[in-house]
Amino acid sequence: MTRGKQKIEAQKRNAEKSQKAKGSQIEARAVALKISCPICKVQLANQNQLGDHYASKHPKENPPADSS
Repeated sequence: MTRGKQKIEAQKRNAEKSQKAKGSQIEARAVALKISCPICKVQLANQNQLGDHYASKHPKENPPADSS
């Protein structure tokens, strides 16, 4: 094997990169999802998404007023 050492070094580099990328994004997602639908409790990122959600999932209901 002429590339044995290079292969081992590449595997070490890739292992380090993959360790940095691993991890859960649950905390980041929880921070981003701030608004929830009072009817079905789905979490949404902003008021515009809540309006779209009401239009598609609860068409007979009126969306709550913008609280901000």
